[in-house]
Amino acid sequence: MERLRHYLFVRHGQNWLLLFRFGLVGGSGVLVNMLALIAAKRLGPDPESVFLDLPLTDFNIRWYHAFSTIAFLVANLWNFQLNRHWTFRSARHSGWWREYLPFLAVGLVTQMIGLGILTLLMHPGSIFSLSPTIFDNSSGLRTRLYWAQLITIGITTPLSFVVNKLWTFSSVRGRTPVDVDEQTPVAPL
Repeated sequence: MERLRHYLFVRHGQNWLLLFRFGLVGGSGVLVNMLALIAAKRLGPDPESVFLDLPLTDFNIRWYHAFSTIAFLVANLWNFQLNRHWTFRSARHSGWWREYLPFLAVGLVTQMIGLGILTLLMHPGSIFSLSPTIFDNSSGLRTRLYWAQLITIGITTPLSFVVNKLWTFSSVRGRTPVDVDEQTPVAPL
């Protein structure tokens, strides 16, 4: 038992700190995501109406997919900036685009998975569809889209953390720090 405790809390203590910071950043990102989703929903057409028919199929993309993607892009940029400077402290080790493109790539893959989950929660023919009786869109707290988005975020966040920790931000460790304004190497601290 002592070896397990040492392994989890001493050897991997830094990972717990990173997960905690990532969680705080993610919590703020959820708020940003939801605010962007609410704004898009209020400014846009009916979320369940068709945004785009997929050619040669009976399938289509709904406005809630577009709203979710807009919210993702806003929150992704927000989370990247905070994770880069505070969680993983990688800003001095690599250029902004060098880290953002992998972060965005991870986010886009996660968003695609999330759109599938969102569809399962929103589509009336899905066995996972949120009940329109309970989530009748009569108030903000009873809006199906908001709950579906929150559930989707909750499911996709652990995947995003693991991949970003192992690939996006760790790939720059061990490199010579870079002056983020000029993209030139600077002396190590």
